[in-house]
Amino acid sequence: MEAAAIINRDKGDRAAVEAALRAAGIGGPIEFVDGSEIANRAQALVEKGAKLLIVGGGDGSVGAAASALAGSGATLGILPLGTLNHFARDLGIPFDLDQAAALIGGGKARSVDVAEVNGRTFVNNSAIGLYPLMVVDRDMQQRRLGRSKRLAMLVASLRTLARFHDSRLTLTTDEGRSSLDTPLLFVGNNDYRIAMPGAGQREALDDGHLCVLVMRKKGVPGFLAATARALAGLSRENDMVRLDDVERLRVDSRQPTLAVSIDGETCRMTPPLDYRIRKGALRVVAPA
Repeated sequence: MEAAAIINRDKGDRAAVEAALRAAGIGGPIEFVDGSEIANRAQALVEKGAKLLIVGGGDGSVGAAASALAGSGATLGILPLGTLNHFARDLGIPFDLDQAAALIGGGKARSVDVAEVNGRTFVNNSAIGLYPLMVVDRDMQQRRLGRSKRLAMLVASLRTLARFHDSRLTLTTDEGRSSLDTPLLFVGNNDYRIAMPGAGQREALDDGHLCVLVMRKKGVPGFLAATARALAGLSRENDMVRLDDVERLRVDSRQPTLAVSIDGETCRMTPPLDYRIRKGALRVVAPA
């Protein structure tokens, strides 16, 4: 089997990746690139006619490649080499390198959904509110102070909560339009569990709907209590609003820009934000 492979050089060991792919009977060029180059390299390979593109890295790397592959007809193979690998986990792809390569070598692909916001593809989720602000603070600490990711996130969480305030957002779906104050809007590619066990996991990636969760307006103590109740499966009706059967969502705000997390990476975007699900747009090698 011939395939093109792009590996995030910060995630994969060159010799181990090459050995795993060759042992699985997969030939073809293997590129080791910076994570920031994956989207462009994937787009270039798709334009050259690649039918199977293997990507090694974490969710950021996979999401970058998915933006090029979605709707193209080309198939994505995943080597989950990142820290969390949520997309691979929810697809049932093994985290063991040799097993993941063997799965790709088997060649069985299926179609799954992706989501997008203002034309930017994501495979997991996007959020507006407290979480992206925490990520901005965390990344700043890592760059300027050299702190570990875990310590920086702890400090960022405490500082963001100290500056806690709700954002006023206007949400528009097929069901209507509503304005509300919320500390957190969560938009997922298919439905997410929010209760333990299995919080943050998805049972399906081909149901064709966005998972839209809106936390009701709370002070800091109320926000922390509501989060704890959600994880314990004891949510109250006034904690979280779930919008069902959403395929398109428009988010408006009076703010000139919004901090938005997209598959764990944060950027600033100008509202309105238009979210949509793209049903079956991505071909990926995964267990049926």
